Amino acid sequence: MKKHRPVAGNLKGNMDIFFEIHNDLPREGPGDGDSTRRAFSLLRDLPPNPKILDIGCGPGMQTLDLARLSPGMITAVDTHQPFLDELRRRAKGYGVSDRIITARESMFALPYQEHSFNLVWSEGAIYNMGFEKGLLAWRPLLKPGGYVAVTELSWIKNNPPEEVINYWKLEYPGMRSMQDNLASITATGYHESGHFVLPGNSWWDDYYNPIERRLSVLRNKYNGDSEALHTLDAAQKELEMYRKYSNWYGYVFYVMQKVD
Repeated sequence: MKKHRPVAGNLKGNMDIFFEIHNDLPREGPGDGDSTRRAFSLLRDLPPNPKILDIGCGPGMQTLDLARLSPGMITAVDTHQPFLDELRRRAKGYGVSDRIITARESMFALPYQEHSFNLVWSEGAIYNMGFEKGLLAWRPLLKPGGYVAVTELSWIKNNPPEEVINYWKLEYPGMRSMQDNLASITATGYHESGHFVLPGNSWWDDYYNPIERRLSVLRNKYNGDSEALHTLDAAQKELEMYRKYSNWYGYVFYVMQKVD
């Protein structure tokens, strides 16, 4: 799931090159520990040992943060087995492997019964389903009063420049404004607990900076391979778009509670 996010994820071209770009990154999308902790602080009445589902966990940096923030059990799901293997390795190193269950599952066919979790968490992966469809699909999994916390690529200012509009129309046609997403929270049966825009370092420190360093190496490796270079150019263009237009769009953390 994580590897198909719109951020450096909708690349056209050789998927083997895509995985070379993304292999062993600290994160598989924008995020940071402070933002995860800030979002978690908006959960006002979780039980002492909540059952948590992390959907599209990727290599699990946020999963480990959740394990430090809560003594509950965490089920972390993704479709890419190497991400799950990396999460298990990291969890063992952090001493929390007894509280993290990994499962290779698709968010489109989660095998869990209704009312199984107190918290559904998903950083940068709900776009696979669409923001509103994801909220509707995951709501039945929540116990009464349960929470959903997600990050989603969103327009954060009105009337963005045409260049960036056209770029994201191709890369993520379902991208919506922050205001539209907040309206969907109410429409799908939740009460908003809070929201905030992720800071710029969430994009650069553990994601874009390591990608950019890797792109430089891969350009030398694939010099003369037009298909590979096309994929590398697409990744570089995404970085440049964020450099130029980060005042207009970003990842927004949305935290909400199920209305029973």
